[in-house]
Order: sequence, then C-alpha cells, then structure tokens
Amino acid sequence: MNKAFTAAKPQIKSYDPIWEQVRREAEETSANEPVLASLIYATILSEPTLEDAICHTVAHRLQPSVDTGLLFKTFREVLAEEPGLSESFRADIMAVAKRDPACRRFLEPLFYFKGFVALETYRFSHRLWQSGRKDFALYLQSQSSRVFAVDIHPAARMGKGIMLDHATEIVIGETAVVGDNCSMLHGVTLGGTGNERDDRHPKIGCGVMMGSGAKILGNIKIGDCVRVAAGSVVVQDVPPRRTVAGVPARDIGPAGCEEPALSMDQLVRDDGTDESASPCG
Repeated sequence: MNKAFTAAKPQIKSYDPIWEQVRREAEETSANEPVLASLIYATILSEPTLEDAICHTVAHRLQPSVDTGLLFKTFREVLAEEPGLSESFRADIMAVAKRDPACRRFLEPLFYFKGFVALETYRFSHRLWQSGRKDFALYLQSQSSRVFAVDIHPAARMGKGIMLDHATEIVIGETAVVGDNCSMLHGVTLGGTGNERDDRHPKIGCGVMMGSGAKILGNIKIGDCVRVAAGSVVVQDVPPRRTVAGVPARDIGPAGCEEPALSMDQLVRDDGTDESASPCG
C-alpha cells in the first residue's frame, strides 16, 4: 500500500513567475505582430525554461561562425556546472525592468535589449574562463564586441543585478571587479592606465551608477553607492556614497540618495545632490 501510495503521489510543479510573465508577454506580442511570431516561437515559446531561452537567444544573437547548436549545448553544460547563473539571469532582468523607464515588459531585455544579451554572454564566457576553456571564452568576448559593441573580458568579475543601459562602447578590462546592483550607461570604460600586466583595473562597489561616457581608470576603488557623472574621468579612489564629476573627476558632494544605481538620477547640483534629495529605490 505504501508503495502504491508513493507511486501515485502527484509531482509538484515549480513556479517561475519571471518566466511565466515572459511567456505571457511573448504570446501577446506574437498575436499582435504576426511577422515576429515564428521568431518569438523559436526563441522563447518553444523553450521549456528561462535558462533555455537565454541560451537560445545568446547562441543566435552572437551571429557565430561556429554551429549555433554546439553553442547552445555548451551553454547548457555551463549552466549545469554553475546553477547560480540562473539567479544572475533573473536579477539582471529585474534590474532592467525596474531601472530602465523604456522597459515596460520582462520580454524586452531578453528579446530586444543588446545590453542584457551582451551581459549574459559575458556570464557564459566568465564561467568558461574559470573552467580553463580560455580560447572559447575569448571567442565569445570577440563576438560580443563585434555584434553588440560591448567588450567585457571574460576574466572580469561582475555581480548580479547589473544593468547595461544602451550598452554601446562599454569596455571592461581583465582585472576589473563590479559589485552587485550596479548600473552603467553607454560608453563606460573600466580600463587600465598603461601596458602593465598585473592587477590594473578598477574595483567598483555595489550600487554604483556610472553615467554615459564615464572613464574609470587604473587599479582604484570606487565605494558602494557612488554616482559617477557622465563624461567624467576617474583616476583616484572614491569613498562610498559620493558624487564625482569632471575631467579629472573631483568629489562634488554626497550621492544624493541611498542607492543611485536604482534611481538612475544623473542630474546634480553644485553640491552633488539630486534635485529632490529623496531616498532611492
């Protein structure tokens, strides 16, 4: 009786709210835009999980000169070895949905926004680099740079909940570190200051907002919840919760709110505070 009861016990299906929302939005878009229906089906609706949809999207969007099926298989193997990537995927989607006013659906980062796809390409390449498959990792970096104009070295370390807004011409060097919940706009560079080969790139704390065209150079430390104004060139350490601006950048005051990467407020007064000086997020 116990065996029969065990055999008949129903399986509880796990619920993934982000994936279910993506699927609903994909179905609506497919119905409203028939010209996209086959692409949406192949990319999203035919896949059983968000992980599979991301593997499929990255493999095809990279326009690879190798077989896309082999790329997809490799990405699934990476996920099997590093299941924590699933959490990063969801945190990255939520980061875009919450911080980008142009994003109104979870579908959009996955299906349209190259910054999200470039970031997930980096996540696959980083894991491959760590496992010793450095040539494959560098190939993915090269393809991402060519197709998305986003160049992130696979050895760089990036936390979860990252948003690359617009993303064009973002460059992140080999020894750079980026903490959780950071936001960066197009043209941001985390670079070195010469041809040295040791630890030579910036260390960015959590919750940092880097405005468009900001250049952060050298093995310097940017504290948590710093706001780097657009077009700034930062070459010295910045303490937490400050705003820096200028060429070279100087400290012009407090960050203006608790989490500038979430508010994405880039307007500063002379004292560095935002217009409302209200808490973020």
